[in-house]
Amino acid sequence: MKIITGNPGTGKHTIARLIARKMDLEIIDINKVVIENKIFKKIDGVLDVDTQKLKKIIDRQASKDSILVGHLAPYAISPKNVQLVIVLRKNPYKLQSVYKARKYSSKKSLENTGSEILDIIYYDTIRKFGKTKTFQVDTSNRTISSTLKKVESIFKGDRKDDTINWLQVVLKKGDMKRFFPY
Repeated sequence: MKIITGNPGTGKHTIARLIARKMDLEIIDINKVVIENKIFKKIDGVLDVDTQKLKKIIDRQASKDSILVGHLAPYAISPKNVQLVIVLRKNPYKLQSVYKARKYSSKKSLENTGSEILDIIYYDTIRKFGKTKTFQVDTSNRTISSTLKKVESIFKGDRKDDTINWLQVVLKKGDMKRFFPY
């Protein structure tokens, strides 16, 4: 199984749909699995997912001809089933406008941009699947077509990923309080 993960707003579902069509892969959308199987509780407007139940369901569905997509991927599947993981990343300044357009609350926007700045999903993915299976792609200034080509090249064996350090960018601009006001 291949995985596309990353914070909300980085392009996961768009790229997964396109790459699945191009490479004839079945898509397993974590969000749909969670909702269809009712393995969540709604707390303060946020879905709290039962990742243990999710892992059992995903492990049953996993195959080498499928692609798992969603930000919960590092917590939703056993490493033994994974061939490759792409973590899509986006500049937190650009993510802010995505979240504003999606009408995210200030709290939700700060949580997600903070996660992106601190490399949370990337770090958790490496911890779970290993550095040799994990690659990051910066979607900040790429078109959908360019991102698709980059992801496809990694799927086909090009193991050069993007170097990303949003924390350094935010520190250099003196914007820590903007993203971490508490």
